Amino acid sequence: MRLLTFRYQHDVMAGLQEGDKVLPLPWPDVHALIQSGMDQVAEAAAAAHPIPLDDVQLLAPILKPGKIVAVGLNYLDHCLEQGLTPPAEPTLFTKFSTAVNHPHGPIRWDPELTSKVDYEAELAVVIGKRAYRVSEDDAYAYVAGYTCLNDVTARDLQRRDKQWVRGKSLDTFAPMGPVMVTPDEIPDPHTLDIRCWVNGELRQESNTRQLIHTVPKLIAFCSRAFTLEPGDIITTGTPGGVGVFRDPPTFLKPGDEIVVEIQSIGRLHNVVGPYLPQAL
Repeated sequence: MRLLTFRYQHDVMAGLQEGDKVLPLPWPDVHALIQSGMDQVAEAAAAAHPIPLDDVQLLAPILKPGKIVAVGLNYLDHCLEQGLTPPAEPTLFTKFSTAVNHPHGPIRWDPELTSKVDYEAELAVVIGKRAYRVSEDDAYAYVAGYTCLNDVTARDLQRRDKQWVRGKSLDTFAPMGPVMVTPDEIPDPHTLDIRCWVNGELRQESNTRQLIHTVPKLIAFCSRAFTLEPGDIITTGTPGGVGVFRDPPTFLKPGDEIVVEIQSIGRLHNVVGPYLPQAL
């Protein structure tokens, strides 16, 4: 299933995409749908009246995740472009939920705060049920679905702070979508082509088989330390080709168009908006 959160006229709701139509579902968003149980979708969709996809505004599938757990240095090609040894265990950090942005939502920042903003195409895993001390063998049973996420990053803040949370968590810095695809359509998340374009130029091109720590490993590793709850996001890391490691380094600026594409999921499209006004 291809599930989405959307706005139609003045209402926000969950929906099921079928081709160029959306079947509205009786939940306020995909997060609420996951919490109530995915087994009710088919019955609700059968009673729905379709809406043309072009008539709705796509929103982030999970509007307010309880946690966004992010993984650094998790693609072999990304480690190689930095001359780093792949980490023996996952490197975790977090992005605050207030960073969540929509498909087509503008990415914005205060130029007095950062001048080196970068893109990172990532496969994001949406947790489907409460998970604590889950084994790798059982991990897939806790996945509600997969989506695209752009882990937008202020590199200068990241380096200045010597940790990653602030530089990763500015408002608008977690565009997500366009849909959440359930595991029946992606039985193996480690075979997906992943790409990112900036202004039509292909910057990142890889495949999720390059992941160092797999989806089951990440769920098991995280849940050994803290409880994962329905609607939580694990974003699995970015492949090589980010702007900071280009020669010369290349950072985003107002007007830039960024497209993240993951096979079987779709395209996440965002434009860098005008800078935020100066602080009061």
